[in-house]
Amino acid sequence: MDSTASIALPDLWDRLTGTQSDPDLWVVLATLVAALAVVLPQAPWRLSRNAITIAHEGGHGLVALLTGRTLTGIRLHSDTSGLTVSRGKPHGIGMILTAAAGYTAPPLLGLGGAALLGAGRITLLLWVATALLLAMLVMIRNAYGALTVLVSGGTFVLVSWLAGPQVQAAFAYAVVWFLLLGGVRPAFELQAKRRRGGAGDSDADQLSRLTHVPAGLWLFLFHAVSLCSLIGGGRWLLAI
Repeated sequence: MDSTASIALPDLWDRLTGTQSDPDLWVVLATLVAALAVVLPQAPWRLSRNAITIAHEGGHGLVALLTGRTLTGIRLHSDTSGLTVSRGKPHGIGMILTAAAGYTAPPLLGLGGAALLGAGRITLLLWVATALLLAMLVMIRNAYGALTVLVSGGTFVLVSWLAGPQVQAAFAYAVVWFLLLGGVRPAFELQAKRRRGGAGDSDADQLSRLTHVPAGLWLFLFHAVSLCSLIGGGRWLLAI
């Protein structure tokens, strides 16, 4: 048993830290089209937006912990909304960074994923994503949220362990394209809601109250981060 473990662990580490071959260009373009197909039309977006909400609320939670706040819990709802609750000072840099992390998390995660794929770290990307989902599951406080994260994490586990290299590559590229493209749309949706007089307690409005900077400028930041991430990540994925 010990000898088997001593052999398996180095192999596992080599697999995790090693590089994998880039997929053919047609695979990269096909995954781009697939991501567009679930982000642009309204019907599939209603379902796929749940994954963006996971990243959004996960961003709030991660930054809350990194800035010394106490993360109480995360809730994900079937209407693709979410809520992350943390304890700490109701003002200051920690609260500001926590509030700003939601809309910026999906595109920045996509950008980080694109950097890993550009370096040929497909397996590492899949395992890091699985670890983040498992860590988030611990903080979920409602049944729908737990189910959503379990399904997402289970998909990553199945692909990581059972799928072949080509399927893993296609899945990884599809996920990263989705984060990059799906990270752009929520800021436009928020802008449209605010134009109609809704979303008065949005992240941008909370940031405005915390910093006395107009909410429109925070919206501009969300747009800038998501669009720049899409451009930069897309260049890595397409090897331009």
